[in-house]
Amino acid sequence: MVDDAGTSDRADSLLVKMIKTETGHDLSRSQIQKLIETAAITVNRKSIKSKTKLQAGDIVDVTFPEPKPLQIKPENRALEILFQDKHLVVINKPQGLTVHPSTTQKEGTLVHALLYHLKDLSGIGGVLRPGIVHRLDKNTSGAMVVTKTDEAHIAMVKIFSHHDIERSYWALCYRAPAFKEKRIESLIGRNPADRKKMSMNVKHGRKAITDVRLIERYNREKVGPFASLIEARLETGRTHQVRVHLTGAGHSLLGDPVYGTPTARQTKWLNLPEEVRTLIESLPGQALHARVLGFEHPITKQKLRFEAEPPVAFSRLLRALRKYKP
Repeated sequence: MVDDAGTSDRADSLLVKMIKTETGHDLSRSQIQKLIETAAITVNRKSIKSKTKLQAGDIVDVTFPEPKPLQIKPENRALEILFQDKHLVVINKPQGLTVHPSTTQKEGTLVHALLYHLKDLSGIGGVLRPGIVHRLDKNTSGAMVVTKTDEAHIAMVKIFSHHDIERSYWALCYRAPAFKEKRIESLIGRNPADRKKMSMNVKHGRKAITDVRLIERYNREKVGPFASLIEARLETGRTHQVRVHLTGAGHSLLGDPVYGTPTARQTKWLNLPEEVRTLIESLPGQALHARVLGFEHPITKQKLRFEAEPPVAFSRLLRALRKYKP
């Protein structure tokens, strides 16, 4: 039942708070909207819209629907599984693999591979995103958790939303920073000039925090530091966050086709050894790897921490760079 507090809020906003208080389910606003659209949430036994204003005394009924049968054909694609139990699975996602299907990509995704290897995935993410509670960019590799039950899915969403998770990335970047460690804080939102890109230079966006640490720098005589290995630890998880923050700091990622991509005549490209340039050109995308993922198991409460080995292309490039380590 709706009390007097918050009745000026939209239904979707108010129900996020109400459902968490009453059931402990920490659903996102978009998940609430899906339930409203399918009449799984009713008020006084009538369907509503997300923007409906609830009144004190209204009776809210919530029905969590059974997951729909997935209309996605499983695909036999090799997956490196770092951990698995009846609640969740942690994988080392390959570079070049999109996480879930979309209107523009209907096959060849991580979800297709998961459905081949696993018998069950949580259904809250929807038909196209079963078990998916977070994503890595297509060309970002590394540790990623996928849920197998709805209970684990809801709990993992809460863990991510509260930032109770350790996420550390390795990034191979142009040049080397003067700092050893630095915290980068900004807003991140859609680039108004190019909606496919994200940007820090926005008036409206979401707060993003990345702690970066220089691990190694690579030098050439007469050129100085031409590249570096940087660790990026996420406090938040915004779209393209590591790539945007490091590019903004002057250290775009090797191989990134979107942010800070050099031309063949730019100094930062010409300063690279020929072997390194050749290896970068063979990369499918940015040299970014989700190295560490740590969290408390949402059901057993066991402390879990995983280190994912980088893919072959990343490791080959790193070996070449280390020839120039001081």
